[in-house]
Amino acid sequence: MFETVQEDSMRVLVIEDDAEMAGFIEKVLVEAGHTVDRADDGERGLEKARSEEFDAMVVDRMLPQKDGLTLLKEFRDAGGTTPALFLSALGDVQNKVQGLKAGAEDYLAKPFAPAELAARVEALGRRTPGQEPPVTVLKAGDLEMNLLTRKVTRAGQKIDLQPREFRLLEYLMRHAGQVVTRTMLLEKVWDYNFDPQTNVIDVHVSRLRAKIDKEFDEPLLHTIRGAGYKLQG
Repeated sequence: MFETVQEDSMRVLVIEDDAEMAGFIEKVLVEAGHTVDRADDGERGLEKARSEEFDAMVVDRMLPQKDGLTLLKEFRDAGGTTPALFLSALGDVQNKVQGLKAGAEDYLAKPFAPAELAARVEALGRRTPGQEPPVTVLKAGDLEMNLLTRKVTRAGQKIDLQPREFRLLEYLMRHAGQVVTRTMLLEKVWDYNFDPQTNVIDVHVSRLRAKIDKEFDEPLLHTIRGAGYKLQG
């Protein structure tokens, strides 16, 4: 008798020392159609990750023998490319940044919903081995935006932005050097599918320009008459 395996089935390595949590993760992934191998400490987990082929790894932060941060860093330094989801009870920004810097592609704070765990692991499986990690820092000239910490600086000087200003600047930075039209901004920043005939864009662009250009010699945000706006790259 032949075993039936789903075409999108993945082989996942779960490195978790809490037996109850490891069993829960395994149950969620097996029910989603995947095969799961487990390791209950960092040393064994690293050995398995190095010696066997997996489509994805789920790595807990607090592990005996070798913690999750060290495990991931050593795995990446040795050339390991298996995408990893980092698990931790510590969900603040600083710990997320540490996990991503150690080599994880994604970070999930405990407790989490089973459906979210399954979806995130499956998203890892769609990554191409060796694919560049997602962008977390945007730059345009001496202007820098950290998408994880939501910190914006220009020439090292911190710039405080309101949520809508941050979203507007993020869109402009992702399209630095390109002309961005009012319609594009209305759809992508304000979620409008029509022009409500308002000066909301002009007001926010003016406020943003005052914050990122006023104290500096070279302006970055330009109005392109009859076309839209352009952030100098």
